[in-house]
Amino acid sequence: MPKKTSAEKKLTGKPASNPEAREQQLVNLAVTLAEKQLRDGTASPSVINHFLKIASSRETIEREMLKKQAELIEAKAKNISKDREAEELAKAAIEAMKSYNSGS
Repeated sequence: MPKKTSAEKKLTGKPASNPEAREQQLVNLAVTLAEKQLRDGTASPSVINHFLKIASSRETIEREMLKKQAELIEAKAKNISKDREAEELAKAAIEAMKSYNSGS
């Protein structure tokens, strides 16, 4: 039986303790297997097409668009939060003026 490389030992190690890390382990394992199949010439057409697709400029543009959309959503959420804070400050200022005017 051939010796396992350090990468193979790492991939076949203990499962991660949380779902996100476990998912990443499985993705790494799948990519490693796909790479081995591509190097050996045993990769299925779907594996080959997958890697050709992700290497395309269209895929790169789509990833960049998704990244920008996520940034836009985050900026909108921050603006909503800032608007709420400004509204609360304005209300507090109005209340302070009302109490000042009624006190004089």
